[in-house]
Amino acid sequence: MRVTFVNPSLTAGRARGPLEPLAFAALAGLTPPDVERVLYDECVEEVPLDEPTDLVAITASTFTARRAYQLAREYRRRGVPVVMGGHHPTLRPHEALAFADAVVAGEAETTWPRVLEDAAAGRLRRWYHGRPSSLAGLRFDRSVYLGKPYKDLALVQFGRGCRFQCDFCSIPPFHAGTRRQRPIAEVVAEIEALGRRHLFFVDDNLHVGGEGTRALVDAIAPLRLRWACQASLDFALDEDLVRRMARSGCFGVLVGFESLRPDALVRMGKGFNRGRAHYQAVLRRLHDAGILVYGTFVVGEQDGPEVLDEILDFAERSHLFLAAFNLLTPTPGTAAYARARASGRLLSEAWWLDPATRFARPVFRPPDGDVDALEARCRAVRRRFYGYRSIVRRALGTLSNRRAPWRLPLYLAFNLVYRREALRLQSRPLGDPEDLSPLLVPAAPAAGGAPPGEA
Repeated sequence: MRVTFVNPSLTAGRARGPLEPLAFAALAGLTPPDVERVLYDECVEEVPLDEPTDLVAITASTFTARRAYQLAREYRRRGVPVVMGGHHPTLRPHEALAFADAVVAGEAETTWPRVLEDAAAGRLRRWYHGRPSSLAGLRFDRSVYLGKPYKDLALVQFGRGCRFQCDFCSIPPFHAGTRRQRPIAEVVAEIEALGRRHLFFVDDNLHVGGEGTRALVDAIAPLRLRWACQASLDFALDEDLVRRMARSGCFGVLVGFESLRPDALVRMGKGFNRGRAHYQAVLRRLHDAGILVYGTFVVGEQDGPEVLDEILDFAERSHLFLAAFNLLTPTPGTAAYARARASGRLLSEAWWLDPATRFARPVFRPPDGDVDALEARCRAVRRRFYGYRSIVRRALGTLSNRRAPWRLPLYLAFNLVYRREALRLQSRPLGDPEDLSPLLVPAAPAAGGAPPGEA
């Protein structure tokens, strides 16, 4: 039996500087050795649709759902069964089942072996529900990456889930509100076997509480790594933890600041961030420790264009390593999506399927109703932050951006890549611009209960 893993791209084209998609190494690790497996990642290569295969597995986020459905249609036209998984099919199973033969909801560890057995026997079910399980013994088979031009930054997972309930985030509903971590000894053994010095922990929040994070950074300190992660801002309240992270090789952290306004933070379910004054103290601590900060921000449906100017001023004055200026794009299954839909401010309820949707264009009506003005201001802010003058000012503004010989080249490389990508992707359509309505291909009758209703 041959299984083809497919990773759809955001805009049906190649990406610049892509990283290894860890989900497929996890699936490959769950696949028996007698099953042939191959990965095609549209971010780095063309997907050979006519290559013979027995089963196609596609992982989709909400942003790649449109392209995922287009690829699924092409395979099913050729008589190849398609199974879909990931955040979007989990939270919109009925929609995904209109384009795929089967959907795997939730995590794959408890379902993927059964999917393969059913596919081999010709009795693929329509619906598989993966439930959260222990992460002990998790194995990633990275052989599916061989020969692909990914960046030299190994992705490693320590835990899953987050203890916060930010209203725009799909992590809590996807993981059923659970938080789990792998045995630290297994993570260390995996890193040692990788033999790579540069790592990124893909955990949605490395700081999930308790002593797990502290124990992890102490355990990897002897490995002499250079690593980065994503973490909630509260980790920086622990001065001892910040020092330990820096000593263990942490050079950068992605932090969701989201907003400078306390009322907006409360509305997002992120009041623990506190706002501007708190941010300054936290940034000073992280910069003093030599940790680079990638800050992300969200402009919500109740914010006007002036909010973007406030954020830009803060990001430049704070000498952030990188920054993302995001317009709220509420995804299914989240409180933000339910609120935006109920308010009638969404331009399209299923904006991810709408051919009019463009990357970085608002999917909601702002308070003044001027969608074009908000998009134009967001574009201008990105151009300003990633303009050459801003890149130089931020590099010189804090020692953390250039305190070691390898830091400044890293800083410049990332900023130039983000500058190029921000301009390249602006206003690009999601997936291929063709209409999705003809893509519906009737599925063959199959066993399996119906998935639950969708939010």
